[in-house]
Amino acid sequence: MIAIAKRRGLTAIAVTDHDTTAAATRAVVIGRRQQLNVIHGVEFSTMDTPRGKRAHLLCYLCDIPDRLEGMCRRISESRKKSSLAMVRKVMRYYPITPELIVKCATGSTNIYKQHIMHALMDAGYAGSIYGEVYDRLFAPDHGAALVETEYPDTREILELIHSAGGIAVLAHPALYHNEELLEELVPLGLHGVEVWHPDQGEEARSRLEAFAREHGLLMTGGSDFHGMYSAAARPLGSTAMEDDGLRALMEYKEKLRRKNA
Repeated sequence: MIAIAKRRGLTAIAVTDHDTTAAATRAVVIGRRQQLNVIHGVEFSTMDTPRGKRAHLLCYLCDIPDRLEGMCRRISESRKKSSLAMVRKVMRYYPITPELIVKCATGSTNIYKQHIMHALMDAGYAGSIYGEVYDRLFAPDHGAALVETEYPDTREILELIHSAGGIAVLAHPALYHNEELLEELVPLGLHGVEVWHPDQGEEARSRLEAFAREHGLLMTGGSDFHGMYSAAARPLGSTAMEDDGLRALMEYKEKLRRKNA
């Protein structure tokens, strides 16, 4: 990924895998060797419990990553339970083996729906990750094999990010309809909001940018790169923020360090 970023002419990337810092920690080291600025991060899967909506909370540049590990393991165990239950259900409909699914998940810290679909593609039962088979098995509310993962409350994760000395940014709020949550998190110490995202249109971007300026929030963005596991082509760097945004992020981090010193 770092090699691709360099060929694309990017000056910096953030590595924010879901609920794990493993790759981010390695990427920072490799980035130094390759003269690419890699921002350490993690994207926490959370639940806006009062509204019953999913929400993703990004943590950038935390001072004490070890404080995040317990929560990462907790979410991973919860996801593992739901993933195994989904695998068992899928195997009732399609004669694939657990080994094939595990093979498709090589390199991941867990099994996701997309890995199951990858295995179904390899076995000839689906022609793409997303489509008719995916909807039949995993569509919200009526997917035949869908088992929801239990996620921690967004506010709990926000407190955790504060304790780890990280910068907390609400990811793609327009995509997940988290605008009310966004307003509630600001007085609780939210640092920023993801403005630039491939699935947030111009109207949403303008609205979020105005909100960020009004409340003094950082503005971040990116391509939300998932490789082949995206519903549409989304090359690394296809959505990006300007260098001014990166400078603002780094300057804000330096202020936090001085404040907490």
